[in-house]
Amino acid sequence: MNIDRLMFVFAGCMILLSLILTQFVHANFIWFTVFIGLNMIQAAFTGFCPAAKIFSKLGIQTGCAFK
Repeated sequence: MNIDRLMFVFAGCMILLSLILTQFVHANFIWFTVFIGLNMIQAAFTGFCPAAKIFSKLGIQTGCAFK
């Protein structure tokens, strides 16, 4: 698996986790969902994604998501 696909999985898991926390723990966890969405938009325009940098340092290969 390359970083591109791993980022889709990671973002999806974080969104689902934040929605579960919002539903079952506290309503203010919705702000975690907002933060994730804003970070995804920011990464699309700037190319900077902290999670991708971490995955890169862990040795995950880069590549095209859909070949």
